[in-house]
Amino acid sequence: MNAALPLSGLVVLDISSFIAAPAAAVALADFGADVIKIEPPGEGDPHRHNYKNASYPQSDKNFPWQLDGRLKRSIALDLKNPSARAVLERLIGGADVMIVNFPPPARERLKLRWEDIEPINPRLVYCSLTGYGETGPDRDRPGFDITAYFGRSGILDAARYEGGPPGLSLPAQGDRATAMTLVAAILLGLRQRDRTGKGSWVGTSLYANGVWANGTSAAGALIGAKLPPRQPPDRPRNALTNLYRTRDDRWLQLLLVRDDRLWEPFCAAIGRPDLAADPRFTDRAERRTRALELGQELAPVFAARSYAEWEGVFSGTGIPFGVVGRLADVIDDEQAAHAGIFAATTNPEVPRTVNNPIRLGFAKPRTSGPPPAVGQHSEEILRELKYSDAEITALRKAGALG
Repeated sequence: MNAALPLSGLVVLDISSFIAAPAAAVALADFGADVIKIEPPGEGDPHRHNYKNASYPQSDKNFPWQLDGRLKRSIALDLKNPSARAVLERLIGGADVMIVNFPPPARERLKLRWEDIEPINPRLVYCSLTGYGETGPDRDRPGFDITAYFGRSGILDAARYEGGPPGLSLPAQGDRATAMTLVAAILLGLRQRDRTGKGSWVGTSLYANGVWANGTSAAGALIGAKLPPRQPPDRPRNALTNLYRTRDDRWLQLLLVRDDRLWEPFCAAIGRPDLAADPRFTDRAERRTRALELGQELAPVFAARSYAEWEGVFSGTGIPFGVVGRLADVIDDEQAAHAGIFAATTNPEVPRTVNNPIRLGFAKPRTSGPPPAVGQHSEEILRELKYSDAEITALRKAGALG
């Protein structure tokens, strides 16, 4: 079955920790790549233990590691140990892709820079992730998605309501978006190798991805435009693109951007045809100017019915609306099943996980089993590299292999 997958035969070295870079390796593994995770002996990748993090959904099941460790083979190799270098170089020599996210100084110490790796395997696509970029005054600063992707990019500041504190992101949201940029960069590198026969450096930063995600506002800032402060639902700038609480304590997102055409049908649908004739709201300019008054008219209307009732009212009318979803609803959403958002596993501890967002007409992602234990495949991988039992024993005695 793997032979039918588009990345079958591709060997990927995942020398990374935490989330964005390992998540990129998962997406490659989903579509057939042989991903070899190189991690420290003992505890392994610190992300293995993130399910105990107080900011994560609380469970005694290691669901984050199923998500970001699936379909990989693990070799426990101490890259600080000189005896491990020969193993690493043999792995690099047979690989197609190498993913690293150590800060530049650590890469320099470990001789894991592109210029260190290229002579070993000139056909390798070398992909690096940083917090803030490969060069510049902050290149060595540790970067996480909340600091580099969300914080420095301006997203959290722009997400605040006027007069309020900055918003906060949820765990790894920026990491997962950045992972798909890494996948795209790797595939571009492989395409270049197909054309030239040569490998290359590719990469990205969390900071660059955050600004890209915030691109509409950032592009405006480049020409001096300023984003107006966000108003809370009870003080809308536009009452027709606003949030309204429903009777069952859900939040309905109204997005009537074409109220020039839909104002009268909207008033009829909500049972307030009088609003269409109200001289305060007869044209778009008046509806914007009097947004607070219009919002005060609409809030009790929406509060009188449940979200399900409003869904029935608006469905088929062409009036754009949506619900502010709750994860408890998303996991059993029929549309999520049709969109392939979740994937079954053969791991009884974590029987379902989140699928990567890529959809192909010619292949489906592999089904994953339990993720690997630290060093679970060390001997298997070394034997594939033609290491003898005596050499493997020597590596263990030297402390290079876990």
